[in-house]
Amino acid sequence: MEVILLEKVENLGDLGDKVNVKPGYGRNFLIPGGKATAATAENIAAFEARRAELEKHAAESLAQAESRKTALENIAVTITAKAGEEGKLFGSIGPADIAEAVTSAGVAIEKKEVRMPEGPLRMTGEYEVGVHLHTDVNTSLKVTVEAE
Repeated sequence: MEVILLEKVENLGDLGDKVNVKPGYGRNFLIPGGKATAATAENIAAFEARRAELEKHAAESLAQAESRKTALENIAVTITAKAGEEGKLFGSIGPADIAEAVTSAGVAIEKKEVRMPEGPLRMTGEYEVGVHLHTDVNTSLKVTVEAE
């Protein structure tokens, strides 16, 4: 299935690229999410008419993500949780907990923007947690987990 990308999609292409994708990926993810449209003659003409508007929106989105990145570089978050004597938590600290702590510290982020490839935090200590703000903008955040 051939589609035209309406925004930059990670590991696929940039705005305006005409790419071949598997039909299910295009039909179930890209097109309903507003990330792409089918590459028909009328859709290509409509895209070219809207190209400047889409590029402006993409630039604004990137600028907003860059400003959020600079705000996040100055923030260190401390989260308290119940823990045993050896520092093992009763439960865990996940992306939702981190997003809530950062939002209360002054920079709004969503749980889906927090990247924790090793899984939730289960011990007290200091951690570097990745934050994915935009396709091109990634940063890290210092999270300290303390016992109550």
